[in-house]
Amino acid sequence: MDIRDLKHRIFGDPKDINDPHIFHKLALIPALAWIGLGADGLSSSSYGPEEAFRVIVGHSYLGLALACATALTVFIIAYAYSRIIEYFPTGGGGYVVATHTLGKKAGVLSGSALIVDYVLTITVSIAASGDALFSFLPMEYHKYKLIFCIAMILLLIVLNIRGVKESINFLAPIFVIFIITHIVLIGYGISSHASNITAVSHQIHSDFKGGLATLGWMGMLALFLRAYSMGGGTYTGIEAVSNGLQIMKDPKVKTGKRTMVYMAVSLALTAGGLLVCYLLLGIVPTEGQTMNAVLAKKLFSGWSWGQELALITIVSEGALLVVGAQAGFIDGPRVMSNMALDGWFPRRFAALSERFTMINGIALMGGAALILLIYTKGNIGTLIVMYSINVFITFSLSETGMIKFFITHRKTEAKWKSHLPVHLIGFVLCFTILCVVSYEKIGEGAWLTFVITSSLIFLCALIRKHYDKVKKAIKKLDSSIGTIAISSSVHNDEPVNPDGRTAIQLVSGFNSLGVYTLLSIIENFQGLYDNIIFVSVSVVDTDSFKDKEYLQQHEDSTKLALEKYVDYARRLGVAASYKYDLGTDVVEVATRICMETAREFPKSTIFCGKLTFQHEKFYHKLLHNDMSMTIQKNLQEYGVTTVIMPVHVKI
Repeated sequence: MDIRDLKHRIFGDPKDINDPHIFHKLALIPALAWIGLGADGLSSSSYGPEEAFRVIVGHSYLGLALACATALTVFIIAYAYSRIIEYFPTGGGGYVVATHTLGKKAGVLSGSALIVDYVLTITVSIAASGDALFSFLPMEYHKYKLIFCIAMILLLIVLNIRGVKESINFLAPIFVIFIITHIVLIGYGISSHASNITAVSHQIHSDFKGGLATLGWMGMLALFLRAYSMGGGTYTGIEAVSNGLQIMKDPKVKTGKRTMVYMAVSLALTAGGLLVCYLLLGIVPTEGQTMNAVLAKKLFSGWSWGQELALITIVSEGALLVVGAQAGFIDGPRVMSNMALDGWFPRRFAALSERFTMINGIALMGGAALILLIYTKGNIGTLIVMYSINVFITFSLSETGMIKFFITHRKTEAKWKSHLPVHLIGFVLCFTILCVVSYEKIGEGAWLTFVITSSLIFLCALIRKHYDKVKKAIKKLDSSIGTIAISSSVHNDEPVNPDGRTAIQLVSGFNSLGVYTLLSIIENFQGLYDNIIFVSVSVVDTDSFKDKEYLQQHEDSTKLALEKYVDYARRLGVAASYKYDLGTDVVEVATRICMETAREFPKSTIFCGKLTFQHEKFYHKLLHNDMSMTIQKNLQEYGVTTVIMPVHVKI
């Protein structure tokens, strides 16, 4: 078995880009989208409500108000993101909203915060999963928890490289078991104590008076606000649906909004219901166990199969947290691809693998999550603080962007008056949580979030600066193309001759790089070649892989560019033609086409153009795909002569 066969066994066989049903096969219906993206939000009920309730231990009379505030906040943020889905249907969520409404600087801030957010989605979900699953094990086994978490991240990397839908189908049964067990847990927890509601109400009223006498109105409000903010992790997955809209089944907006309803209802009921159960059963934090584990054990202790049911409930919770980590692997790479298309990230992060997954983004997200997990030793408290801050930076920017959007478009948007208050309230809630968590936890992980996010923004700015310089340099080359005089009197209308000497030139769009390479061939090998065959790969990346229409437009633009090259070469007096194919792996497809063309034209030489810079830097290979060198190496292994023609630019 060679390396390629092993790769296909682990990650799956390549998908066929020419399959007419490819988009249908890859798209997610609302139920699957709820699992793949909504699980991030729903799984946050495993740690968000607990973090909030820990703050009010000794003042549990605030639990009912906290449950209502939590459920209401879920619906407000979900409604706000439903509007984002409606008005920004291409996906991208917070990054796209901030970029389009607040400008590029706000966009890169939101995008960088989102990327760190999705790294933390993976880390928090897996760390919380370890906490939940190890709650049923003796303390001496807890030393293996970090190893377990590392193994889970590695497994998810493999599953997501295989494909989003495949990974969701694999994890779907876990989601269903979680839903069933938590309906039983919360439903039985509340109904079995319904007779105590009157007594609990009196107790809450009495304790509230005592708390008011001790703390005062301001003290009690401050305590409630702190608990509410510390539970910010509850809302951390709500934005995932709007970010991942591209993978939804058509009509995408309708599917996305329906998925958002599923997630909002399930999260509000679960988070709010758990807080009520903590209050009714008097649950308090216990070392080595999650509060949900304590709740399940206490609630089912009188059942004949109570221990087993409690175990299944918490195992499903731990397993769902693994499913929730999916959102990081789905949406994180997609945010990177959007930023790569805008020049904030290396271009390669917009590329698709042969399985139509963003393998570079998936690998980076998984690697970064592993580093954070090991650095924090899986400490869920620290991770949730880091997580909440970045989430609410993005939430606050998104709400600000939508406020500006509706104010700016108030003359054309008939419902702007009804939409605007929701975003204003959403902004106040999100910005309040951001400020309180930042203030309270600056020394417990908040500082690290700001350092990481700021560093990423700075790195993005450097990358964008480099790409802008290269763009300007290429524009100078583009403008000089028009100064080259071509005599139309020497136009060559002869068909290409397979027996003649042939130059096979690899091109990518009709641009100065391709034209200068062509002119260099003609100038340096005057009269040697009878034919020129232009070869191109219509690269399917995240920008073009949206639906059949986008893919067809991309293919048509590739053909148009090739036709321009053919006309240009014929006006230079050389017989010319072209060949092209669709693909995600440029090197593989280009190598194959060149091999086929070389067999058709035996007396041929392959030519590739390559940008070269005045001062080569170590990062140039990362920012510019050095495909010409790789293609040359591949072709030379088959004995095909390949020449790289340098095109020098000054930056």
